[in-house]
Amino acid sequence: MGLRCERAWAALHEVLDPEVPALSVCDLGIVREVIAHDDHLEVVLTPTYSGCPATEVIAADVRAAVERAGLGPVAVSLRRAPAWTTDWMSAEGRRKLTEYGIAPPGPVQAPTVSVVRMVDRRAARAVACPRCGSTQTEQLSAFGSTACKSMYRCVACREPFEHFKPI
Repeated sequence: MGLRCERAWAALHEVLDPEVPALSVCDLGIVREVIAHDDHLEVVLTPTYSGCPATEVIAADVRAAVERAGLGPVAVSLRRAPAWTTDWMSAEGRRKLTEYGIAPPGPVQAPTVSVVRMVDRRAARAVACPRCGSTQTEQLSAFGSTACKSMYRCVACREPFEHFKPI
């Protein structure tokens, strides 16, 4: 990786996800590559899901950050396969989610069929409360403020919290 790409990665670590502003797009794992071409840089993104309403905002923020760093022009391309998975989130991103008050996702089981990846939520691990750490929690709703999160309550400290679903 050249110096231009390294500087671009550093700039991209400052681009926050508009739906979970505790995370950078790099923490989230949606920046897949930075490619240096002769006349521009290309940033390859994999959206969290194909209909994500934040994709256009993220692409614009990525372009702006790279250009502000003096590395433009920049092109943003979307790579939808393989599909994004919460397994691509960084350890730092998971730590930041917890500090922000959102329980991070657990690991996704490896698919048994390579064509379709399904997550078996029935065998899900206990979700630890991001406030007190207790695993005595209960799901209140399968959906939270966004489709990628669900609502839980801690039985120990009685506080409600969101859980980022494993995908």
